[in-house]
This record gives sequence, C-alpha cells and structure tokens, in this order.
Amino acid sequence: MDSIDTTRRRSISVLVDNEAGVLSQVSRMFSRKGYNIESLAVGTTADPTVSRITIEVLADDDQIDLLCNQLRKLLAVHSVKLLDASKSIRRELVLIKIKTETSEVCNRVIQIANIFRASVIDVSSTTITLALIGEESKTDAIVDLVREFGILELVRTGMVAIERGTRTIYDQTKERGEFDYGKNVLREGL
Repeated sequence: MDSIDTTRRRSISVLVDNEAGVLSQVSRMFSRKGYNIESLAVGTTADPTVSRITIEVLADDDQIDLLCNQLRKLLAVHSVKLLDASKSIRRELVLIKIKTETSEVCNRVIQIANIFRASVIDVSSTTITLALIGEESKTDAIVDLVREFGILELVRTGMVAIERGTRTIYDQTKERGEFDYGKNVLREGL
C-alpha cells in the first residue's frame, strides 16, 4: 500500500528568550535534523525579554511533530505552536525597487501598485520603490508583473503568522506550570 506524501509548508511560532545566540540555537537544530528553513521572521513581543520566531519549513506530519518536540527541549524556548493554515493569518512585507527610466513606465508601475494596494515609499528620476504586505501568492504576483521593467532590488521579510480568533501561542506552553507566560501577561494587564 502506498503512503500519502503529506509534505507541505508548515508554520511554527516559537516564543524564546530575547538573548544573543538563541536564534542560532534554533536554526542549528533545524540544520542538524537536515531541514532547510524556507522562511524565518523574528521580533520582540509585548514583553521585550521575549521574542517570537515564525519559522516555515517543508515537512510531513511526523517530521513536524519531531521538530516541534525538539524545539520544546531547548532551554531558551518558552512555547512552540504549529499553526493550522486554515486558522491562521500569514503575511510578509516585500520591498521592491523598480527601474523607471520614463514617466510612462513610472505610471504603469503606479497603476500596478494601486491594483495590489502596494504603497509607493520612494521615487527618484529613474526608480520607484514599492512596499507590499500580503500573502505569498499576492507578493509573488506583483513581483512577476513588475519584473518586465527591471527589478533593481527585492527584499522579503519572511512570513509572519498569527492565529485567528481568541486562540494564542500562550494556549500551548512548554510544560504546564513550568512557564506560564500567557497568564502572567493577563495578570499584569499587558
């Protein structure tokens, strides 16, 4: 009997200590296990001593369980949550600097930007820079459309993700009682 391949892009949110070397520990763990991180975004949370890492990786069900369990074992990790794609919001920021040697090209790029709700954040006599926040399919589509004009630079932040509704990363902690960051935040009113 053939097994069904469930390998797909998975989003994992991880709360970690905001300290030097923690990101390196996390990324080394993926490397040691033989996984390439497809997307990585990191930033502090409401608590400046805690950072949130959003990691996207290609994995099947068993592999993602293994990776989440390995992450939970790291000392600097407070919480790990696998985000269900149907119950999450995923976005990335893309900055695109495009060659616009004529006003006609500049106007066409601005029209495309308007269609995608991208912001014009910089203009010079020969370039225009757009900023766009959206799902991967949206950002890929605008990149494909402006490629014909000449992309001088392209920067992507990596995907960030958060669950819809009332569920949070604090609903599933490292071990019950060991670290209960979510309840501390509620008590302190942050």
